[in-house]
Amino acid sequence: MRYLEIPGLKSEGDLPPEERDLKDDIPLKKSGAIGSNTDDADDYGDTAFLLTNSKPFEVEHSTEPGQELFKRTGTIWTATAHIITGVIGAGVLSLAWSTAQLGWIAGPLSMIFFALITLISTLLLCECYMTPDPECGPIRHGSLTGAVKFFLGEKRHRICAIFVLESLYGTAVAYTITVVESASAIKKSNCYHIEGHNSSCGHVNANMLMLIFGAVQILVSQIPDFHNMAWLSIVAAVMSFTYAFIGFALGLAKTIGNGMVMGSISGVPAGSGAEKLWLVFQGIADIAFAYPYSVILLEIQDTLKSPPSETQSMKKASSISIATTTIFYLCCGCFGYAAFGDKTPGNLLTGFGFYEPYWLVDFANACIILHLVGGYQLVCQVIFALVEKWFAAEYPNSALRKNLDLKLPMFPKFELNMFRFVFRTAFVVTATGNAMLFPYFNQVLGVLGALNFWSLGIYFPVEMYIVQKKIGAWTRKWVLLEVFSLVCMVISVVALIGSVEGLIRAKLS
Repeated sequence: MRYLEIPGLKSEGDLPPEERDLKDDIPLKKSGAIGSNTDDADDYGDTAFLLTNSKPFEVEHSTEPGQELFKRTGTIWTATAHIITGVIGAGVLSLAWSTAQLGWIAGPLSMIFFALITLISTLLLCECYMTPDPECGPIRHGSLTGAVKFFLGEKRHRICAIFVLESLYGTAVAYTITVVESASAIKKSNCYHIEGHNSSCGHVNANMLMLIFGAVQILVSQIPDFHNMAWLSIVAAVMSFTYAFIGFALGLAKTIGNGMVMGSISGVPAGSGAEKLWLVFQGIADIAFAYPYSVILLEIQDTLKSPPSETQSMKKASSISIATTTIFYLCCGCFGYAAFGDKTPGNLLTGFGFYEPYWLVDFANACIILHLVGGYQLVCQVIFALVEKWFAAEYPNSALRKNLDLKLPMFPKFELNMFRFVFRTAFVVTATGNAMLFPYFNQVLGVLGALNFWSLGIYFPVEMYIVQKKIGAWTRKWVLLEVFSLVCMVISVVALIGSVEGLIRAKLS
């Protein structure tokens, strides 16, 4: 067992493949230190110590006196909670509508198809957390963008970063829309219960509700990082199970009450063949939005302790999570469609297919709100970390990097980082503003799903896996992986076309 003292070590994405063939040691290219969860040279001291043959790479020193690196304490179950929090979100509520557009055969098969695709791409990406050995490292990649830079180079790293920012920002907008729909549904549900189902229950000020949710997110966004969020993810995961189960139970109860299974093999009829095609494409895009979590996978994997290896634990957590979410998705989508048929609402719990028991509908929507408070932060922490690391590297001496000690009445003293406060507040404000501008639930989910399903969920994991495993061009395995990626790209393109058409139509109507 030997140690190398390497001044200014960094995993560089622009190294040629031959210099990244790390069978015994790592490339000794000097360009700043790297450690767990960062690509920034300024976060660590000038010298890193690397165990080259069995243990993961750890940096021993921090530039700030007394500041220690976090200790990884995550398990399969905390990772599962993180994944479920990130996956079961706004997307589950649109699945009954998606099933209605596709019909009884294509709808359920599409959910299973996307589950299998997500599982395959996830298992490929798990193998890229450590290099050169996926079990022992020594180099860790704590983010998707950092891994893309290392494996695929600077150019594709920049493209990946754009898609990541767009994906997570769009998800924040979608979550804001969903929370407001749920809050509105609670108010309307109580009104319908008192005044009758055919009553006009007045206008709900959606913009005011969005502003309130934005204010809550400004406060919650001050949580520093993933390693302080396990409790939030566990609470959010419980909430997601709860409202998904309620949606399934209400759909089952209504189906039994109807005495028949509604719907058809071809799905909801449309005025023309073109209109039906757009709706099918949009339904596919909504399902695509409901599954992938590649953007946050490596961040979650970076919280896991070892042994067992982080790769093994993450694969198990991913398999458990995808199997669990698929069961819930099938139950919610299929029983929602069975209950309402051609009249299936766009949002299962806010479209008022269910009026009674009103208190259960209220409780389910309250669970949605609590879940998305945590889910919002789970996806946004990736953006926060990316931008804050960039700012620390570019402006190491900025006054905004300083912490201020604050003491509020009845609260313990706490430190407020100025850049964190300013940037995260601005992020939440702009996401809330865009949700006000485009408050179209199904259409927004469809556009986001189509944009990101192939680019982030398939293309980058496949290409990084090929480099990690040194798979030669035009070998059987290489051809299979590239065909897999190409098929998924075609699906994304047609889904995007349908979703953009739906968004434009909704905006102009």
